[in-house]
This record gives sequence, structure tokens and C-alpha cells, in this order.
Amino acid sequence: MLKMSSSKNNSPAILQLLRRSLALEKARDWHTEKTVQTVVLNLRKNGFTALYAPTKEEAVKKILDMIPKDAKVGLGGSVTLREIELVKALSERGNTLADHWRPGISKEEAKQARQSQLTSDIFLASTNAITMDGKLLNIDGSGNRVAAMIYGPPKVIVVAGVNKIVKDLEEAMKRVRNVATPMNANRLGSKPPCSLTGICTEDQCELPERLCHIITILERRPNETDTTVVLVGERLGY
Repeated sequence: MLKMSSSKNNSPAILQLLRRSLALEKARDWHTEKTVQTVVLNLRKNGFTALYAPTKEEAVKKILDMIPKDAKVGLGGSVTLREIELVKALSERGNTLADHWRPGISKEEAKQARQSQLTSDIFLASTNAITMDGKLLNIDGSGNRVAAMIYGPPKVIVVAGVNKIVKDLEEAMKRVRNVATPMNANRLGSKPPCSLTGICTEDQCELPERLCHIITILERRPNETDTTVVLVGERLGY
């Protein structure tokens, strides 16, 4: 939050600029709060538990409170989980982690970790997009993330920054195709067309470079899965 100095040396022009900056920041915070309120309400209508944390630090605290220290935790491939340092916090307090992104892991060990995620006590993941009416859209390559989000672990916690909120499913698909996937391809060093152009050209995207194999939409909470969505008031992940 910007603060105005009490120094007598501040010129009227500088003070006016600071006031405008503070007003802009306040307006942005207000809009984020109103948007999140709508999304949380609609997620709850769709059967999900939904929470809001203004900062990543508050999000981590809320999530750790939901996870017993002796729980086996499955980790979907997620930049968000690592960006908020949740994986580090879980590891430091002694939770058993099924993590196929663990540094130095072999291909076979990564496969075993993905399989273990399906039988974890709690599964953590992010989502590619959340609509204003409370639906979650995801695109996967292997499908281990979306599979565990739907069925297997009795408890699923989905963590997402407010940058992933979109108007509807049409906008969600555009976001995933033209924002999340190109950025992920760039991170992975993969070479689908979107990694070069930054936008989706699906008619030119073929195996083996293609990353988008599986599309899921969670319109309601899966019947046998206790699913909590934690929205964080920051830009996180892709």
C-alpha cells in the first residue's frame, strides 16, 4: 500500500499523484473483493467449499490447518503450490508427499508418484480457470491431475490466484489455450506452436509436441470428493 509522506518538501503535484495512486489501488482492491465474493458464493452453490485468502501467506495458513501432519499428500503439477511455498511448508513439517516434480526424481519414480497421488489422503492442485458462476476448467497432458481431482483422494484442495477468474466457460477455454498453455510450454521447453507464437493454433498442433490432451469441466463438486477451493487475492501460476 502506498503511503503519503508528511514531509513539507512534497509538492502539490506529487501529493496529487500519490492520492491518485492510492485511489486506483483502493478501486482495484474493491473490484477484486466483489469479484471473489461472487465466485465464492457460486462455488458454494455448486457444492464446493470455497474460501478466500487476501495473501499467499494467509492461504498457506488456512490450507495447513486443513491438513493433518500425518496425512499423505498428493501434489498435482502446479506452479501455484510452489509459488506460495506450500510444498516447502508441508515438507518441513513432515508430511509424506507424492510429488512427481521432486528434484532429481527418475522417470519411473515420477510415474509411481503420480499413481500414489490417486490414493493420497489429501490431493492438492491448482486449476487453469474458474468461471464467475463457479465452474473449474482444466486441460492436462497425462491426466493424473484431473483424475485425482475427480475421484480417489477423499479430500481435494484447489488453490488459485484471482488472475484465473474468468467470465464463463468460453472465456475459460480461451484463457487456457492462449495464456496458461503457452506459458507452461515455455517453462517446460516444449515446442508446440503456441510456445513460439504465445497463442493457440490448434489446427497446427499435433503429437508429439501437443500438450493439450484432456479437457475436464467440474460443473459441480464430484459426489464422493470433499473439494475445497481456496482463492488467493494475488496473481499466481499461469
